[in-house]
Amino acid sequence: MGKIIELSGICKRYNTRGGTVNALDNIKLDIEKGSFTSVIGQSGSGKSTLMNILGCLDRADKGEYLLDGISVAGMSERKLSFIRNNMIGFIFQSFNLIPTLTAQENVELPLIYRGIRKSERKELSYRALDMVGLEKRRLHKPNELSGGQQQRVAIARAIAASPKLILADEPTGNLDSSSGNDIMAILSGLHKAGSTMILITHDNDIAAMAENCIKISDGRICYDN
Repeated sequence: MGKIIELSGICKRYNTRGGTVNALDNIKLDIEKGSFTSVIGQSGSGKSTLMNILGCLDRADKGEYLLDGISVAGMSERKLSFIRNNMIGFIFQSFNLIPTLTAQENVELPLIYRGIRKSERKELSYRALDMVGLEKRRLHKPNELSGGQQQRVAIARAIAASPKLILADEPTGNLDSSSGNDIMAILSGLHKAGSTMILITHDNDIAAMAENCIKISDGRICYDN
């Protein structure tokens, strides 16, 4: 199917009071289209920095990043924003839902930014909420939903426009084990349906549910894991 992500020589450094920190050190990584990959590492390992670069939320200091064959190095902020809005679906640990909006409105919000007309937005949001089992809760606001249900809304928001890549950053981190397993079942189902997914986690059990597992430590990928 080809590669959705190609990283070569990616470096990212931060200057702190204690000196320079090499958050990512000469990262080389290829991700195939249609794959489900987990990236596991402890706090400070570099996994969040890696996700931010993969999601075009941050820039590498050095190296080459090809996203579906497109080099993102040197892109303007406007072009990076277009890439984020049109090619990538994000799922965060803290859900990042707008509390004053209903589940349906939260799912539709990024579709507005993509310029999708109202009738199509409604259809896409219905379908996405149905896929995560929340079609009957579409008019509920976040405070009327459990944590697991809020994360399902976040997943629906991420998949509504069928992005080429889904990035999930600790998607079960704020959930109990039962709700976490339900979320992982949904993500696994999306992968089986053809979605390309990268899961960032510190949990070995969660990481093992992915098709491929990559370990990162001290800003380097451990290929012997």
